[in-house]
Amino acid sequence: MKYGSTRGGLSGILSSEAIKMGIAPDGGLFVPEEDVNVDLNFIESMVKESYQERAEKILSFFLTDFDKYELKECVTKAYGENFSSPEITPLVRLHEHLHMLELWHGPTCAFKDMALQILPRFMVKAIRKTGENDEIVILTATSGDTGKAALEGFSDVDGTHIIVFFPNGGVSEIQRLQMVTQTGRNANAVAVNGNFDDTQTGVKKIFNDEKICKTLKANGFRFSSANSINWGRLVPQIVYYFSAYADLVRDNSIEPGEKINFVVPTGNFGNILAAWYAMKMGLPVNRLICASNENNILTDFIISGTYDRRREFHKTISPSMDILISSNLERLLYELSEKDSELIRRYMKDLGEKGYYTVSKSIKEQIQDVFWAGYSSDEETLSCIRSVYQDYGYVLDTHTAVAMDVYDKYVICTGDLSQTVIVSTASPFKFNHSVAKALFGDETEGLSEFELLYLLSEKTGWEIPKGLRDLDKKEVIHKTVCDRDEMGDMVLKLLNI
Repeated sequence: MKYGSTRGGLSGILSSEAIKMGIAPDGGLFVPEEDVNVDLNFIESMVKESYQERAEKILSFFLTDFDKYELKECVTKAYGENFSSPEITPLVRLHEHLHMLELWHGPTCAFKDMALQILPRFMVKAIRKTGENDEIVILTATSGDTGKAALEGFSDVDGTHIIVFFPNGGVSEIQRLQMVTQTGRNANAVAVNGNFDDTQTGVKKIFNDEKICKTLKANGFRFSSANSINWGRLVPQIVYYFSAYADLVRDNSIEPGEKINFVVPTGNFGNILAAWYAMKMGLPVNRLICASNENNILTDFIISGTYDRRREFHKTISPSMDILISSNLERLLYELSEKDSELIRRYMKDLGEKGYYTVSKSIKEQIQDVFWAGYSSDEETLSCIRSVYQDYGYVLDTHTAVAMDVYDKYVICTGDLSQTVIVSTASPFKFNHSVAKALFGDETEGLSEFELLYLLSEKTGWEIPKGLRDLDKKEVIHKTVCDRDEMGDMVLKLLNI
């Protein structure tokens, strides 16, 4: 399998090179140059397999320059005792039409672990395969969960340095403490005065800064990324959509070949794009339901065909979705435009210079054939957490609650009662302030984030995840704060060059 840039500047490279580079030199994102197609027999063969066996199968289609022993080693080390569930991504039945796909049983209690426990292993092998002598500097912007998962995954990995930028005051206190207490001789976390889009734009700017890149090269370093702009971060996410479908067949919830819906809370579009790639491969999908919070730029885009970031930025109780520039949308537009890199360059140029672009009628219709979109306010999110707990005894985090609320709107709007999987992206304990407020109201007044952890556990009977217990007692290691225009200089300073 070969890969090329969505903007046409590079093609015909192997997956190891694409993973090592992270982003293409022309600013584009790497995508596979060939389609992968599977049939129903292939899907049925996964029903009795473990998550690890399913992962090896799916990854082997896309990472063809990794042999089966290398893939098995990566998968086995990524998905094992570091996950609190032996199923890795357990599927929980809520009612006869609805299931929760729990992607938060990894070490950082968020779905980013599904990719970031395996990406460092891909990266190490990619460095060896390509004969790379420079040390790899993983540069990442985070709206909360990617940062900790990347720091955890790359900590003390030989040949790499990890620098994570996060919006100062724009993540939950739990998320912040997870990052700033991270150990590792090669790990750094930096707060940026600005929002997530400022940090993401800053990271992209650094990647494309010729002066900084030359300085790094002269000192034996080169950049890569752990954001979902890196194909090695996106491809492991395809696996859990196939796995969820296989589990539904296993549990006799669907017949093989029956089409289902996935509801995905998303801001950067990577998680739902992985579902689209699974569908493109042959997974029977009826609808992909894109759930947004009040930063509803994706909802507006899917409805109108115009992507317009010229709008107010909202800080919400689902901060990992507080995003106005959805980087992975570029990959979808490239695929739906029959890989027209010139068109993609024009869209991205318009977005950068004008703040918006409008896709063609053909692309808009293709999107609307598959995707349905909606959004939820903070008030609706809290109400959803409360009602789901009252009805089912199930505790949602604020992002999964957005998905649940949007799913309810979808059913009201369409009447579609197809079997549906809601992609649950984080443990409710990561956002315990909002979750506890929704469930227990005035009882939460005056309690710290960590007192709320124990209140939530005591009241619901749910166990506090290991990765969050005693987080407040850990030493704060990373205290650096910078302005968005200082990010490039900060990278050089942290690398001592």
